[in-house]
Amino acid sequence: QVQVVESGGGLVQTGGSLRLSCTVSGLPFADYAVGWFRKAPGKEREGISCITWSGPTYYANSVKGRFTISRDNTKSTLSLQMNSLKLEDTAMYYCADRWDDCRGLIPKAGYWGQGTQVTVSS
Repeated sequence: QVQVVESGGGLVQTGGSLRLSCTVSGLPFADYAVGWFRKAPGKEREGISCITWSGPTYYANSVKGRFTISRDNTKSTLSLQMNSLKLEDTAMYYCADRWDDCRGLIPKAGYWGQGTQVTVSS
């Protein structure tokens, strides 16, 4: 059974940084594209970053230049370094272990964890 566990969320002021982590077990992590999406109240789900099994990365325009995704296949972990955080980054962040379209930032429905909350305050 696949398990996805996110961590690292919290409360941060605008301009601050957070680093999210995700641990995936139960599947050959190195063989899959993995990534992050977020969901804010009243807004649509937004794919924000994905990294393929071979390394290429993709970012939503809203986070490009501020967020950096990385993976450690030896530990089956995924990270998201978030810098220069803005109020609009406030959301629940989810790690997804399957993607219908990594480049297009479309996660496969249901293949994600419980999420970690990121709140950015002024």
